[in-house]
Amino acid sequence: MCLYRATSCLAVGVLSLLLAVTQTQAAGGGKTRLFILSGQSNMAGLNPDLSFTPAVKKAFPDDDVIVVKSAQGGQPIRRWYKSWKAPADVQVKAKPGEKGNGDLYDVLMSKVQAAVAGKKIDTVTFVWMQGEADAKTGLAAVYEESLRGLVKQLRDDLKRPDLSFVIGRLSDHRNGTAGWDAVRAAQEKVAREDALGAWVDTDDLNGPKNDLHYTRDGYVELGRRFAAKCAELQARSPK
Repeated sequence: MCLYRATSCLAVGVLSLLLAVTQTQAAGGGKTRLFILSGQSNMAGLNPDLSFTPAVKKAFPDDDVIVVKSAQGGQPIRRWYKSWKAPADVQVKAKPGEKGNGDLYDVLMSKVQAAVAGKKIDTVTFVWMQGEADAKTGLAAVYEESLRGLVKQLRDDLKRPDLSFVIGRLSDHRNGTAGWDAVRAAQEKVAREDALGAWVDTDDLNGPKNDLHYTRDGYVELGRRFAAKCAELQARSPK
């Protein structure tokens, strides 16, 4: 009799657990969401734990949120985009430690692979804060093509045509200079012309002196803005 009751209680417990899981899945919870953050110094200065990660976890409270960041200051987009080609009239000198196009992308992807090992990923969002190096060194002419190529490269390598992306548009630090304005315009255009793309404004994050880098509070706010756009893009997705 005791065995029967124990077995019955176990069966009821298992049934209740299965029901709870089913209800969670029906409500859209229980997903694993990957956020990949990369770029140069203004991404390096962003600590995801201060605002970005808490905000995306709040936006997706029932989900497993994975945040991977890999950034290095002063680096051009060619260190991520493997098929990058220089403008015809520009000679390019390699950065110290540069091993060829896409070497920092390989570092990033190694971190991503380690973070997602053994997990089924439901959504992927790429967050990009870069462009200063290209804007200042005569490489703006190929930035739009390179940024589109980088997004495609990620989608292809991860086998995720549904990968969404958020771009931090360069601040107004050097507004009025041709290369700077061209990169800002390219970033807006790439985001605008992709159904899964978006960009955030950073013009007010670099302090009263209009510095290249953002203030401490600016980085915290940048994380919030990135998170809000990520959540907005996910809301558009059927997943």
